[in-house]
Amino acid sequence: MAAATWRARAAAHRDRVAAWTAPHRDRRRRGEPHPVWDFLFTYYSHRPAQLERWDPGPGVVLTGDGAAAFLDRPGYRRTGDGAGSGVVFDPAVAPQRLRTTAAFAHRLLTATRSRAPQLGCFGLHEWAMVYRTDRPRHGGTVGLRLGGAGTDAVVESLRISCSHYDAYRFFTEAAAPRNALTPTRETQAELEQPGCLHATMDLYKWAYKLAPAAPSELVADCFALAADVRELDMRAGPYDLAGYGFTPVRIETPQGRADYARAQAGFAERAAPLRDRLIALAEQLTG
Repeated sequence: MAAATWRARAAAHRDRVAAWTAPHRDRRRRGEPHPVWDFLFTYYSHRPAQLERWDPGPGVVLTGDGAAAFLDRPGYRRTGDGAGSGVVFDPAVAPQRLRTTAAFAHRLLTATRSRAPQLGCFGLHEWAMVYRTDRPRHGGTVGLRLGGAGTDAVVESLRISCSHYDAYRFFTEAAAPRNALTPTRETQAELEQPGCLHATMDLYKWAYKLAPAAPSELVADCFALAADVRELDMRAGPYDLAGYGFTPVRIETPQGRADYARAQAGFAERAAPLRDRLIALAEQLTG
């Protein structure tokens, strides 16, 4: 890939993700937390500058001025001699930590892919995180739209069936026994399923954890999906987000639950090809 081409792709990638990174930096400079969007840069450990960095993926030879700078990233090596030389990400020289991550991601994602989406959780994990507690989430910047008693009543009226450990571990002590499952880190690959919003958001996590092997366009595709899923996740939660411009998905009503399940199914459909691409990448790194 000639320098003019890869530089243009790198610039296009930076411009695309700037739609999220630039507002986040502006809010951070002003000291303004955001209960919806901060999650994408705090719970997920990939910093804005890392998200903006471009990588082509395995096997793409970059040539021309500036290509040698990629050699500072793990897994890149020189290829060819003289005028035909370049740099390439080569899975054969990738660090062991990347191979280990790829092996775990491959096992988890293939297991998830093998299951049918389950669409009956209705986002109750967020409600279970504030059940029977006076401790506010999100720094106390948002309240509960039904109040404490109303929120507790919703939790008590519906079946909770959260399969995602990294959501379940934030349940309050009173809410945890109400869940139909008891997810653990050890049973993660046995329980995760493609209808879960958090499993879908986590495709972004696996994409950036496979960097710099992951093509940045794939990372950005996963991030864009995670951002859309995060919006639904919070709109369906118990929080009053009207001041931030978000209308609720009222899962305490039959119509709200139907709306949630329909959106959940759409996200599972969008996630499937991204999961396939991540599995294929993991196979390149471990094969």
